[in-house]
Amino acid sequence: MILTGKEIEKRLGTDIVIEPYNEKYLNPNSYNLCLHNELMVYEEIVLDMARQNRLGKYVIPEEGMVLYPGQLYLGRTVERTETHNLAPLLEGRSSIGRLGISVHATAGVGDIGFCGYWTLEITVAQPVRIYAGIPICQIIYHTVEGEIVEYNSDKYQNNKGIQPSLLFKELNPNENRQMRLSFGEEKTSD
Repeated sequence: MILTGKEIEKRLGTDIVIEPYNEKYLNPNSYNLCLHNELMVYEEIVLDMARQNRLGKYVIPEEGMVLYPGQLYLGRTVERTETHNLAPLLEGRSSIGRLGISVHATAGVGDIGFCGYWTLEITVAQPVRIYAGIPICQIIYHTVEGEIVEYNSDKYQNNKGIQPSLLFKELNPNENRQMRLSFGEEKTSD
């Protein structure tokens, strides 16, 4: 079941932490989160999931910044959230989606116990000017059944800002090399 806005407000400071909190962003069954002024863009032409990829950092100026199709932009929320005993879900706002902006590719479901800023995987259908501080997405809280084990990871928990993919931390380099060899992607000398 999804929490109502009134229930979200009731649980602030216990199961839910939103910092900073602004009552005007509370909806009937969600809370709007705002876009921070920092963006990151991968500088690699081909991303490699087995290693850390280079990133460029940008600041959205006051007059806004135009985003273009075919590019992945990593952003983050202004708000730091903390969720206990509930499953947080991040969704784009319909007003943002109607401009052809997607705010997450696959990472909409957060873990129980997640504490930090939400990294946004932003893509656009056509060029669009965005502005820092705009309510860009909404967080929805679901009740859960069963024994709760809170998220505890050295990858994304208690982050301080935008988090690029840290999948490479999960991968074993030797296993990964064997996989590339089996697909003929890596030449070996005899």
